[in-house]
Amino acid sequence: MSFQKLNEDRCDCNIIHEEMVEKARNAMPEYDDLTHLAEFFKVFGDPTRIKILSSLSVGEMCVCDIAHLLGMTQSAISHQLRTLKQARLVRNRKDGKVVYYALDDEHVKQIIDQGLVHISEG
Repeated sequence: MSFQKLNEDRCDCNIIHEEMVEKARNAMPEYDDLTHLAEFFKVFGDPTRIKILSSLSVGEMCVCDIAHLLGMTQSAISHQLRTLKQARLVRNRKDGKVVYYALDDEHVKQIIDQGLVHISEG
């Protein structure tokens, strides 16, 4: 890698643009909110969880259906669903012996859709 490539992300000056720094400081969420947001996005860091969310974006499914679709055990799917539920990305309802899962709300589908749009641009 060339020296120029190593330095292309750095300024060649030491000027601080105070107005922009202050604007960014004022717009910065609180530390606790940033921590929660980082934890929220960590949940999206697992391909299996993304597959589950993608599956549920077409409608409600039971654990058996998701396990069959993804070629995984119900136990493995249940483990991932628990994580998704704790992050408030999915909700469940019980109908007799069957537990159905769905995306918690439309925002979850929008997050996935926006992520797909973003990666397809580059």
